Amino acid sequence: MSKDIRIRKGFNLNLDGEANKILVDIHPSKTFALKPADFFSSTPKLLVKEGAKVEKGTPLFFAKENPRVHFVSPVSGEVTAIVRGAKRKILEVVVTQDDSATAVKHEIPELNTLDQNQTKEILLKAGAWPFITQRPYGTIARPEDTPKAIFVSTYTTAPLDVDYDFLLKNNKTEFQKGIDVLAKLTDNLTLTADASFKGLFENIENANIVGVSGNHPAGNVGVQIHHLAPVNAGEIVWVVNPEDVANIGALFMSGEFSAQRTVALVGSSVGNPQYYKATIGSSISALLEDNKIDNSQPNRFINGDVLTGTATSPDNYLGFYNNLFSIIPEGNNYRMFGWLPFVDNNIPSMSKTSLSWLFGKRKAKVNTNLNGEERALVVTGEMEKVLPMDIYPMQLLKACMVQDVERMEALGIYEVVPQDFALVDYSSTSKIEAQEIIKQGIELMIKEEG
Repeated sequence: MSKDIRIRKGFNLNLDGEANKILVDIHPSKTFALKPADFFSSTPKLLVKEGAKVEKGTPLFFAKENPRVHFVSPVSGEVTAIVRGAKRKILEVVVTQDDSATAVKHEIPELNTLDQNQTKEILLKAGAWPFITQRPYGTIARPEDTPKAIFVSTYTTAPLDVDYDFLLKNNKTEFQKGIDVLAKLTDNLTLTADASFKGLFENIENANIVGVSGNHPAGNVGVQIHHLAPVNAGEIVWVVNPEDVANIGALFMSGEFSAQRTVALVGSSVGNPQYYKATIGSSISALLEDNKIDNSQPNRFINGDVLTGTATSPDNYLGFYNNLFSIIPEGNNYRMFGWLPFVDNNIPSMSKTSLSWLFGKRKAKVNTNLNGEERALVVTGEMEKVLPMDIYPMQLLKACMVQDVERMEALGIYEVVPQDFALVDYSSTSKIEAQEIIKQGIELMIKEEG
């Protein structure tokens, strides 16, 4: 067990609508979808047509940049829609579930008889490889690479984020098996957990367990990697979400692709925020079926947390990776004299002039109002207060904006992904879209450097 780390910079948003520690089954979903947009910088090539019969684990499409990486159906049924956008870009592959519940079966030898390459081939063939992403860039890992480390982060600090100790309480065996599988792929497997209470993760074997404490974004795996195994040019670190570790473990135990996805429905507009046992790609309408949503005003539906999630609609589908679904009021109302410090003070703010600190730890009900328009980007030092990395965030943003690849490399583009700049978006008085700027910078790096 390594020495714990404490992150001193950052800021926590104490929001209303945290999920109760109750786990229920989601209302049965009739349709499921895989969305290529969930896989950053990956171009899909279809393997099925509309009307095709598929089993759970049947490949639906593969990655053009690496044909070995397959994306498989989370359920058995029929491909009923291939939704395309501009220039015939594939937006969704929709599968309507049938009652057969059949699945592609894989022969899995005893784990202790497998080497690194054999383990990779099983993950690739079964469709579990997309569970593994990489730094730099936050793309799907390349199976040809050997990472200097693999990180699994169970410490969360994002607004209303899940409690992985509760979420995985019934999957400890599968989680341990998944850790054993990942240990075949690296000599440095790091599992991070809450330093004050590691819970079920304290006794996990075959992993280097590190406790983490601090405000958001201490829970971002990129911040943890920066402090424990910084990514330099030419180096690669792989990342796996905790529930996907359990999915990998279930694959090696049963021989079938596991598409379990436990989702916390949260937010001030949710009548009964709680956890739902679902499947990857489930319809959002099924998630909302048995819950009361406050419709007294328009709501924003978000795949993920309120800082980094993707806006969606009730007739869409859950994202591939997210364990969180947030619903908050839409910010389409005008705040009269909103600039005054004594109006609507119960809005989380890093500024003492807002007087929000007078309300102590009271949970805030927020909406999507930006409370201002985009302004000039000036040097204030506020970005450095919320980004606990040894980089210069403003200078990196400027380098991305002018597409200076050499400066981007020197300023730390290899160490960050858009979500690391979420608090910059929230706290910056310039109101710039820092996450979008970083995303465009990373896309440029992939194009220019590979």
